[in-house]
Amino acid sequence: MRKLLIFAFVGFFAQLIDGALGMAFGLSSSSLLLAYGVAPAIASSSIHMSEIATTAVSGYSHYKFNNVDKRLVFTLVIPGAISAFLGAAFLSSLPGEMIKPFISTFLLLLGFYIVIRFLFLNPESAPRQQFSIRKRFIYPLGFLAGFLDAIGGGGWGPINTPVLLSQKGAVPRKVIGTVDTSEFAVTIAATLGFGLFLGWEQFSWIWVAAFVIGGVLAAPLAAWLVQVIPALILGVLAGGFIILTNLRTLLITLNVTTNQLYTLYAFLIIGWVLAVYAACKKHMKSRSDELMYTQKEEKIAK
Repeated sequence: MRKLLIFAFVGFFAQLIDGALGMAFGLSSSSLLLAYGVAPAIASSSIHMSEIATTAVSGYSHYKFNNVDKRLVFTLVIPGAISAFLGAAFLSSLPGEMIKPFISTFLLLLGFYIVIRFLFLNPESAPRQQFSIRKRFIYPLGFLAGFLDAIGGGGWGPINTPVLLSQKGAVPRKVIGTVDTSEFAVTIAATLGFGLFLGWEQFSWIWVAAFVIGGVLAAPLAAWLVQVIPALILGVLAGGFIILTNLRTLLITLNVTTNQLYTLYAFLIIGWVLAVYAACKKHMKSRSDELMYTQKEEKIAK
């Protein structure tokens, strides 16, 4: 019962972040399951099954708020769904203990990427007028993101969202809404792949239910969370959580002693706290600059 409540809470927390940033539900959830010793294929399959419900609610919400670029959704979905199915087939054929360190390494690197991305490479938030991306760029992007999403339990948002936000003419709310909505089809394709190649009996239905309950309850609150906690700070918090969780799996695999584990964790936690502090300072400076710019514009208008 205790584990069930923890997984439901993580699903709730992960969906709040995912709804605000367009990423991190799969990464946060898979990191927790791997830390509990769950085989990568079972962890990823259970997360994707639960994401059918959470991405449906999230996608519908974004659609109702006009946050979706329909043309881009269909362009992303085709390669993403195909590669997610292939990724599920690939992961299902590998021994869990052999692949677990590699998946944890992949998630660990993504965690560092998310922290660096939001702390140092945060894109400008001002909407631009035109947003046009060639299909020859979108197809490889969707294919890579779908494959890594299936084998890592998460990756669709962390790969697609930052890349699309960096493109000329990108509107943040449209990018996040589009990525979240397209993830529904990718999740179904990955889940189908796991069901066919891993077996439907391998799904942990209790974990699926816990993540669904937490995620669905959180989805409507994501918009409120965006107003309360800036995306910059949320990104650093989520990245740090992913790093700490997956580092534990890697260190246990390498037979690191308890004292060494605690020492490394102490350094990382200190670094995480400093990163969050830096994110808060950066956000406050950004708000101050915006206020000064607004006041300057008002004086010019007078």
